[in-house]
Amino acid sequence: MSASKKTALTVAAAVLLPALTVAPATADTHDDKPGRKQQPNPPGSMSSVGGAQLGKAGTQVSLGPGAPVLPAELSGRSWIVADAESGDVLASHNAHWRLPPASTLKMLFADTVLPRLPKDEIHMVTNDELADVGEGSSLVGVKEDHTYSVHDLWLGVFLRSGNDAVHVLASMNGGVAKTVEDMQAHADELQALDTHVVSPDGYDADGQVSSAYDLTLIARSGMQKKDFREYCSTPRAMFPGEKVPGSKRDYFEIQNTNRLLTGDSGVSPYKGIAGVKNGNTTHAGATFTGVAERNGKVLLVTVMNPDSGESQAVYQEAGRLLDWGFAAAGKVKPVGELVPPKSATLPESGGAQPAGKGAPAKTAAAQHSSGGIGTALGIIAGVLVVLAAGVFLVNRRWPLRRR
Repeated sequence: MSASKKTALTVAAAVLLPALTVAPATADTHDDKPGRKQQPNPPGSMSSVGGAQLGKAGTQVSLGPGAPVLPAELSGRSWIVADAESGDVLASHNAHWRLPPASTLKMLFADTVLPRLPKDEIHMVTNDELADVGEGSSLVGVKEDHTYSVHDLWLGVFLRSGNDAVHVLASMNGGVAKTVEDMQAHADELQALDTHVVSPDGYDADGQVSSAYDLTLIARSGMQKKDFREYCSTPRAMFPGEKVPGSKRDYFEIQNTNRLLTGDSGVSPYKGIAGVKNGNTTHAGATFTGVAERNGKVLLVTVMNPDSGESQAVYQEAGRLLDWGFAAAGKVKPVGELVPPKSATLPESGGAQPAGKGAPAKTAAAQHSSGGIGTALGIIAGVLVVLAAGVFLVNRRWPLRRR
């Protein structure tokens, strides 16, 4: 193609893109882009949970008047931007592509197991509990024949993505096999139907998959739990070290590996970020789900396996999508929704909305500390569940962190 034709096509695309109501449902293999390896195409048929448009391949967005175009620098195989409170999906790209989730699967582990174990319970770690931790796993430094509180272990899971801490907590929950079953049942209840759990820590395993849509559903569920919110928004904390007989136990500092929260490795902290979880394995690539709040608007974003070659690409692209989402809120037509759990129903008397829809609750800021270091503004979440009537009423007040 001649240079003049390329220029004409580029100008035409720039003029026409803002007028498009829905981006074309096509998948780019990146084989014509320097510096990128060839990527597989998404499957021709994907789940339509949350709306038929979310089951289509390629980018899905419906721009209204004054809406900004999506960032050009996006290379993730799959991503999604959603309003955390209303459940509206503002834009997506291969939202239901079933991909390896890496440690973002720990969100499902925590959402499933965290309510079952008292945080002040003390546990003596055995060698058997650490025997099956995968080679090359991320570790927080849990040692056999040492005691840890459940609180300590959850800090290890959320801040350091410690597979050693996951395996100990899974053992306390009845074992790895039972925990996998519990996680799968909880995923099914959340309608995270792209998710198949093999290992509770997200370690690469045959058949272990999730999707950007599912990870966003899972994060939304987890953020309704106070302890979940506090752990995933903690930038750093002190963790118990080895105990030498006859001396006091040592402690060492651990820092959250979520770069948008702590700012590290060339990534600046994202304004309003409040979690949630990152992951990275050879098979999965980099994955990330985050939640952020600005001016009363709370957004969730998930990015899976970017391949641009940009340093810390998963955080850079997540930040761009959040920026776009805050600028586009109210100016785009939703392309789908985050569905409520299966058990969620409308009361017969009416008046309440299911979890997936409804006007967002007003937020109320409260002072709190994270890991004893620094202060942050937090927004308290409340969920009223009337089990006897099978009613799921949600009044979300989401966490806010300003740094």
